Amino acid sequence: MLLKDKVAIITGGGSGFGRATSLLFAKEGAKVAVVDYVEEAAKMVANEIKSMGAEAIYVKADVSSEEDVMRFVDVTVKAFGKLDIIFNNAGIYVPGNAEQQKVEDWDRILNVNLKGVFLGCKYAIPHMKQNGGGAIINTASAAALIGFPEAIAYAASKGGVVSLTRAVALDYAKFGIRANCICPGTSETAITKDVLADPQLRAMFLAPIPLGRFGQPEDVANAALFLASDLSAYITGAVLPVDGGWTMA
Repeated sequence: MLLKDKVAIITGGGSGFGRATSLLFAKEGAKVAVVDYVEEAAKMVANEIKSMGAEAIYVKADVSSEEDVMRFVDVTVKAFGKLDIIFNNAGIYVPGNAEQQKVEDWDRILNVNLKGVFLGCKYAIPHMKQNGGGAIINTASAAALIGFPEAIAYAASKGGVVSLTRAVALDYAKFGIRANCICPGTSETAITKDVLADPQLRAMFLAPIPLGRFGQPEDVANAALFLASDLSAYITGAVLPVDGGWTMA
């Protein structure tokens, strides 16, 4: 098992990429803290993990709250004794261009998508330093790599995640801490369900993807597993597109 005896926190763990990653990490031997703003979703995933015979806890938290982030890191370390991996995955999306985007939506998107990643790193790193190393994986987006319409705040937040990840990788390599980020393309999750249900929109989003299909949560989970495990022991500061070739086309 690739993550035997490792302890992992996964934010946004109640659905989509986070749920798939929580289940995969547990299957690979990790003890998992499932963190989500929706408590019932986090609880259900933790129970799924327990039904597999693995160990899990769940924590309701808002990743934009410093107090909440401090608490879920503390709860995880108290439950499992250490922290090896954090997957800063929680995120939100509200469409809008520069004229349309409401300032309150801008603030909320940046607070969750960028500040939330910063806070996760800030409070996980001291525990990783105590362990002699660790792995940080952050969810960015294809919107950080190419122009993305009607998503000014979302694209800005995810571009920030890419730069933050590289800064963390440089600052903490000397402590054996690796930081990498994943940039998913259009994927079939709860967030995109309504959009992709429209045949015209579905065809429009599918057209620029060379591999000819949308991403699945498991595609991101597999990438996260690679970056969390020793298979990527010599990789840090990487930006990994998981997008079917969209951003290179």
